[in-house]
Amino acid sequence: MYNWGLELSRVIRVRYEKGVLKPLSSVNLEEGKEYKVIVEEDIDELIKKYRGALGKSSVEEFRELEEEAQAQ
Repeated sequence: MYNWGLELSRVIRVRYEKGVLKPLSSVNLEEGKEYKVIVEEDIDELIKKYRGALGKSSVEEFRELEEEAQAQ
C-alpha cells in the first residue's frame, strides 16, 4: 500500500469516560471528518493487573500470549 508521504495512522492514547473516548493529549484532527478507531488495552497495564496470576512470567511471555490471542 502506498501512502505518498502522508501520515495515515498514529497512536492516540485515550480514556473512556461516560460513553466517550477522551484523548490524553492534544490531537490535530479535522473537525467533522470520520476516523477509524482500533481499541487496544495497554499491555503494560494488563501485565501489572495479572502479574503473578499465572506464576512467574516475563513481559515477553505476556506479549507472546497477547499476540496468540489476537491471531485467533
